[in-house]
Amino acid sequence: MSDDPTRFSNMANAIRALSMDAVQAANSGHPGMPMGMADVATVLWSDYLKFDPAAPDWADRDRFVLSAGHGSMLIYSLLHLSGYAAPTLDDIRNFRQLSSPCAGHPENFLLDAVEATTGPLGQGLAMAVGMAMAERHLNAEFGDDLVDHRTWVVAGDGCLMEGINHEAIGLAGHLKLGRLVVLWDDNNITIDGAISLSSSENIPARYEATGWHVVSCDGHDEADIRRALDEAVAETGKPTLVRCTTVIGKGAPTKSGTSKIHGAPLGEDEIAAARKELGWPHDPFVIPEDVLADWRATGERGGKAHADWVTRRDGSSHKAEFERRMSGELPYGEKAGRTLRKWLESPEKLATRAASEKTLEVLTPHIPEMFGGSADLTGSNNTKTAATEPFTAENYGGRYAYYGIREFGMSAAMNGMALHGGIIPYGGTFLIFSDYARGAIRLSALQQARVIYVMTHDSIGLGEDGPTHQPIEHLQSLRAMPNVLVMRPADRVETAECWNIALQQKDRPTVLALSRQGLPQVRNSPDEIGMCEKGAYRLKRAGSKRAVVLVATGSEVSLALDCAEKLEKQGIGADVVSMVCTELFDEQDAAYRADMLPADVFKVTIEAGTTYGWERYSGTDGMQFGIDRFGASAPAPALFEKFGLTAEAIVPKIIQKING
Repeated sequence: MSDDPTRFSNMANAIRALSMDAVQAANSGHPGMPMGMADVATVLWSDYLKFDPAAPDWADRDRFVLSAGHGSMLIYSLLHLSGYAAPTLDDIRNFRQLSSPCAGHPENFLLDAVEATTGPLGQGLAMAVGMAMAERHLNAEFGDDLVDHRTWVVAGDGCLMEGINHEAIGLAGHLKLGRLVVLWDDNNITIDGAISLSSSENIPARYEATGWHVVSCDGHDEADIRRALDEAVAETGKPTLVRCTTVIGKGAPTKSGTSKIHGAPLGEDEIAAARKELGWPHDPFVIPEDVLADWRATGERGGKAHADWVTRRDGSSHKAEFERRMSGELPYGEKAGRTLRKWLESPEKLATRAASEKTLEVLTPHIPEMFGGSADLTGSNNTKTAATEPFTAENYGGRYAYYGIREFGMSAAMNGMALHGGIIPYGGTFLIFSDYARGAIRLSALQQARVIYVMTHDSIGLGEDGPTHQPIEHLQSLRAMPNVLVMRPADRVETAECWNIALQQKDRPTVLALSRQGLPQVRNSPDEIGMCEKGAYRLKRAGSKRAVVLVATGSEVSLALDCAEKLEKQGIGADVVSMVCTELFDEQDAAYRADMLPADVFKVTIEAGTTYGWERYSGTDGMQFGIDRFGASAPAPALFEKFGLTAEAIVPKIIQKING
């Protein structure tokens, strides 16, 4: 950028004008943050951020994450002004309207150049940690010629207050992610008013204590902003927090610096006064040609960098593998498939968490993009394999992250890795702690991110740890979340098939709910391959005239088989359907679903969790066996007996119901 202060202020004021005009047109939105951070964003976009508007998906672009997603007009203005194909000016005019990709908060599936869906505060920053991890890992594998970029974040006070911030910055500092820079919009305002109403902590000291480099700048002084960003770029051994002291809503004569401009339109009179204050005499949504030309020139530097990168990529011996990984295509897996099919030849009683570990031992050597981890439960989740060395500050080439007791931070980081590309992240914790991770799981689903959650200890079958650790409502609550596959396998064969299905999901996350206790192998026939792909399948066909269909999941499938055996001995024909994944089953055609669950046959569901929702499959005249209260502390067999989840308890009730 030249030393012309008028040129700089006009570029920054273009952001302010578009932001206040769009919010006013929508009569809804948050103009304060984009108006306050316009100067910082102009410097970043002009001289530091590596991007090419002609190629939003360029693999070695810098990642820019607007963690303070309520200030979405900042990124919409930046993308339009710098020359991206979208959003158009019409899109911005229709800000927050149904037809526009300029949603109230940035959505990665609406605009190619939006790296992450943000809005739930703190999660953008936490996802950026995952992006920075992905960059360092791929850099260790493919070198500077193919992977050499930074992750930039704009975060507000709310992002830094949320609990996930503590988890995210602790992880980033520990891993020494020097390519991560967070620009803190320190404007001293939240919706309620001044920060002093709710907080008096020393944020720079908190970041320094977790291993971050901290610098400060006047967020409205071009030279000072550049000095701070130069310091951030020069720091390679630590992530950097840049404290940008700003005035929220800068340019609005009576509302700037107050909470009145945080989340509401300025109003016509204030906007007119702001135009005078800023020296911006143009009509709403009008950007002068010279200002637009200056903005369009910001992408030229990135365009050249992109062209140079393409030359290096085309000459690299790693080109084919790098492009395969970034495309999300899986490598050919016939060797792994042969190994897993052998399991049908030798039945084994095994906890599905242990079956998952055995599956991973087969898969991870053949799928190098699989990147594992656990929230301090590696030995319980069984997520580490011989092929996955630890990912550390000393070894970014490792493929296994020790996330510590950070379930939320782990899950958000995995979202960031998946969104970055080139990595398929999977991470473990107990199913009960999906509560801690739920916000990130929801964003996995919303962002269509290929993330695999390994959730073990999936029922009262975990035993003596008691009700605080025994999930009851969790399976059904996760099934209620759109665009998530919740898979609960019954044995080691189903577990392997579930992993295969999960890996193939390019546009949605998967939750694998796995048992602590050993489970008998219920599938042994060599021709029973791929049975889980339709979500549910008939594991056993009635021997006598069919009178009942028993539907079960996970550890209760073997219980359903026991019930069916007892019923058959009394002349009551019983099918057993293994309902591995309700979401996949619901996606099948009506004929298949009717074949599995005939309308004219009595249906019974069995799952060691809440019965809520199972009437969808049993019908209101069917029966549901489960647990509609919290668990207890005792060995697993005693708990299943206490809660009536035994064949001895279930079969008489079914017979009584059938006989009227």
